[in-house]
Amino acid sequence: MQTELSRKLGVEHAVFGFTPFPAVAAAISRAGGFGVLGAVRYTAPADLERDLDWIDAHIGDRPYGLDVVMPARKVEGVTEADVEAMIPEAHRRFVRDTLAKYGVPELAEGEAAGWRITGWMEQVARSQLDVAFGHPVRLLANALGSPPADVVDRAHERGVLVAALAGSARHARKHREAGIDVVVAQGYEAGGHTGEIATMVLTPEVVEAVAPLPVLAAGGIGSGQQVAAALALGAQGVWLGSVWLTTTEADLHSSALTRKLLAAGSGDTVRSRALTGKPARQLRTEWTDAWDDPAGPGALPMPLQGLLVAEAVSRIQKYEVDALLGTPVGQIVGRMNSERSVQAVFDDLTRGFERAVDRVNRIAGRSGQ
Repeated sequence: MQTELSRKLGVEHAVFGFTPFPAVAAAISRAGGFGVLGAVRYTAPADLERDLDWIDAHIGDRPYGLDVVMPARKVEGVTEADVEAMIPEAHRRFVRDTLAKYGVPELAEGEAAGWRITGWMEQVARSQLDVAFGHPVRLLANALGSPPADVVDRAHERGVLVAALAGSARHARKHREAGIDVVVAQGYEAGGHTGEIATMVLTPEVVEAVAPLPVLAAGGIGSGQQVAAALALGAQGVWLGSVWLTTTEADLHSSALTRKLLAAGSGDTVRSRALTGKPARQLRTEWTDAWDDPAGPGALPMPLQGLLVAEAVSRIQKYEVDALLGTPVGQIVGRMNSERSVQAVFDDLTRGFERAVDRVNRIAGRSGQ
């Protein structure tokens, strides 16, 4: 599963694996793919430094990358406290009432609320880059479009490729104009923030829009046959995220959540604003239903919603409140039926890819007779 882009980066398979877990990112690269560590949850530079040190020690000379969430436009002088002060009391009350309805216990006195969605703030993302550029990262990806021009220049000065996600051909063209090296065409089926155009439609549109820049196809991909289809549509690789959540190297800290993922079908996800304020595909739960209910107050815009629900999500996850427990995941969850190692996932991808290519070759051979 090699392409011009995978050969340029020195990887065996054109499979780019996004994950929040360092052990999964390292395993992806060791298996011949390209591991990409998601940085949005790292609000302390020392924590990111620690995990990148760990990856460096466990990956050998294999390449890997980092994914940040960085706005293209700078907002001067705005702190997290300033943003949090904008949250209406009615929304805070709705959170309290919903948690009380399902009997979600409080956190222990003095216990931290856990991950807060602050990686979107420019000063946080820039501190992550200061750490990352001290490590041998080969790719910097941004989930909020093109990063600021000075960040693109800084990456290029270090020989680091820059990638950006796009949900439409229009977005992809803006990335090309901003000097982006790789465009990730993320379709409707994908987990997390995603647009409304399906991967099968979006991929060739983006390939044509930004040619000759390399494009990675993302959204609903989890088999070798789908990898072959993506390459046939003109992509130079695939960007996979959801499929790694049920690998043995993943650290969800929740056996209940793993069970829910393994039991879910492809129809058990929903694009909801409940988590961050922007439409993000995730498991459908009583929590997403409550926020999507027209009778409720509705989700706040990003980043207010993420700050509002951070403690609530931590409580739901800690106490594994089944009715409310969820996670961002794509429609490919319907194929995630067992816990497997990252290497086992790659073995399945390569076998499926070979079968698909053989099948197409047979068809082409017959058509030429």
